[in-house]
Amino acid sequence: MTIAGIDDPNVLTGAQVHGTDGDLGKVDSVYFDNATDKPEWVAVTSGLFGSHVSLVPLQQGSWDGRALTVPFDKAAIKNAPHHDPDTAISETDEADLYRHYGMDAGTTSATGRGESAVGDRSAVDDRRDRSGDAGIQGRDTSGPTTDDAMTRSEEQLRVSTERREVGKARLRKHIVTENVSTTVPVSHEEVTLEREPITETNRADALAGKDLSEETHEVTLTAERAVAGKETVPVERVKLGTETVTEQQQVDETLRKEQIEVEGTEGVDVTGDRTTTGRTDRDAGGDRR
Repeated sequence: MTIAGIDDPNVLTGAQVHGTDGDLGKVDSVYFDNATDKPEWVAVTSGLFGSHVSLVPLQQGSWDGRALTVPFDKAAIKNAPHHDPDTAISETDEADLYRHYGMDAGTTSATGRGESAVGDRSAVDDRRDRSGDAGIQGRDTSGPTTDDAMTRSEEQLRVSTERREVGKARLRKHIVTENVSTTVPVSHEEVTLEREPITETNRADALAGKDLSEETHEVTLTAERAVAGKETVPVERVKLGTETVTEQQQVDETLRKEQIEVEGTEGVDVTGDRTTTGRTDRDAGGDRR
């Protein structure tokens, strides 16, 4: 649905804004053309606590009943010319914004409206946060444009862990050569001379040959020698495993926080800090109006 087809443009307030590269923020307020009374711009808040405000044209936007879609990316929104969201858009402001978004400039200025405010926002609510530059109001979730309270915010450290790859380990085997010495027993035969007397038992063998003769008798000798042989046998298996070791690691970070100070004018007394928990203003001893 085009923006022109929306019956009540104030439904855009608080809606999510989508761009060409994702979520851009939320609609904070709607600006209407003074001449046609048609919605022409929206103030889009983004960043931490909605601290960044940018004006976005509605000319090329579309509405699906829940979210506003515009043909711009995050960089275009972030770098848009700054405009005080609590003042009307002048013709010069409008020309700068149209030039930034690459669109034809309009001919009339626009005024901002909240959900229930109609007309020039600067005329409806002239309360400002004077702690900063003149005319510049911080985008506090509860501030000058809402009530008489100011929200104090601070950065808090949130520490978590993530698992990432820090290295690789692998098993590799290679061959090494070493000298091994060992001792083994070996045996051999030696010649011994044994003499036997002639007895009735061996007499026949002794008289079997000639009476006198020359003879040669050989005996074969044997000996053992060490023979080295090698064989490959498996001896063990080695594998890689992991174990988790927990250690303490210190994280240092710089945090920012807002501090609220009370500035009293001459002749006005400023009382000390008073904290109320679960009590109304009347219970705390005063009727604030």
